[in-house]
Amino acid sequence: MDFGKITARAKGMLATPKTEWPLAAAEPATVGSLYAGYIAWIAALPAIAGFIKGSLIGYGAFGISYRTPIGAGIGAMVLQWVLSLVVAYVVALIINALAGTFNGQKDMVQALKTVAYSWTAAWVAGIAVIIPWLGWLIGLLGAIYAIYLLYLGLPFTMKCPPEKSGGYTALSVIVAIVLSWIVSLVVAGVIGTAVLGGAAMTGAHLGSASGDNVTVDPNSALGRLAAMGARADQASKELDAAQKSGDSAAQQAAMGKMMGAAMGNDGTVQALSTDQVKAFLPDTLLGLKRTSSSAQRTNAMGMQVTEAHAEYGDGNGRNLTLEVTDMGTAKGLMAMAGAMAPEQERTTDHGYEKTYTAGGRLTHESWDEQTKDGEYSVVVGQRFTVKANGNANSIDELKQAVASVDLGKLEGLKNEGVAAH
Repeated sequence: MDFGKITARAKGMLATPKTEWPLAAAEPATVGSLYAGYIAWIAALPAIAGFIKGSLIGYGAFGISYRTPIGAGIGAMVLQWVLSLVVAYVVALIINALAGTFNGQKDMVQALKTVAYSWTAAWVAGIAVIIPWLGWLIGLLGAIYAIYLLYLGLPFTMKCPPEKSGGYTALSVIVAIVLSWIVSLVVAGVIGTAVLGGAAMTGAHLGSASGDNVTVDPNSALGRLAAMGARADQASKELDAAQKSGDSAAQQAAMGKMMGAAMGNDGTVQALSTDQVKAFLPDTLLGLKRTSSSAQRTNAMGMQVTEAHAEYGDGNGRNLTLEVTDMGTAKGLMAMAGAMAPEQERTTDHGYEKTYTAGGRLTHESWDEQTKDGEYSVVVGQRFTVKANGNANSIDELKQAVASVDLGKLEGLKNEGVAAH
């Protein structure tokens, strides 16, 4: 398997899609070669990241922390991967069937290319599921960029007139959303939890001009993703050079840079040790004694994350959980999420949930007045998350719980283990 070719195609689609699409469309291929030589590998990224999050890192909410059992996690990972391969083929079938409607040319191989290469952005962004309560934003950005890639690619692969690409894209996206939603329901059923992965699409303006005239604001979500792709492009070139040199140390260093670029970093990041992160958890919290604590450092797929959490209680039903997480390798994605996160608020009959920026820190809070349960989280130094959740008298108590962590000291470690290239 030529992983160098897979990497080159992925970075080409992310960084320079206008020049990559004509090359991709002209390449000889078969359905089998597209699956074996590209789709099967790139589509595995979000499935593997979901397993890491669910079974190795775990979830936490309202005083309850849990991990999907390893066996169920592996089963869900494989099922998600297989279903993503099936959905890709079904969407390709529909894109091929719609070709005549938009004055295009039917060609099943070209239709599968369209799906495979446009979905690259969404599959790569799916890695961000490991990021607490912000991963959805990275996934959303990936989905938006995938729509843009689809819009650019259809005139090359399916030979539709550029002015027809907008409508062709819109109808194809609707089909993909429905099928992906069905997949999420099936995978959630296998995991056996009530937590379903949500998917959302925001409006994206796609002009009717030809692909050559489409421009992207460098400060927009698409522009930032393209910049990430450019860094991955440079890292890929260095990896190629290291492989040709035969120097194993240079190859390892180049691979680390490649992964860092994919995570939005301009360098490598080593997550803090478990002892360093655990040290931020106090012995008592709002008068409650610490009843248990743990910390773990995960290193998989080149992604390093360290998480420590502690439980506090009074023995009379009042319980709080405090978590401190170093996103490590995903530091770049955290920074991008923080820069692009919209302020939003949702209210119910008994409470609310909102995300906003306060004091330069991205903040998320939710509260249920009826159950007296809530959550309060902040991003510190565009790298760390501190979250308190559980049973409290008010949201202010959860804010005090987060404030009990020395946030200034934690922020002072934002460049710890960071090596710029």
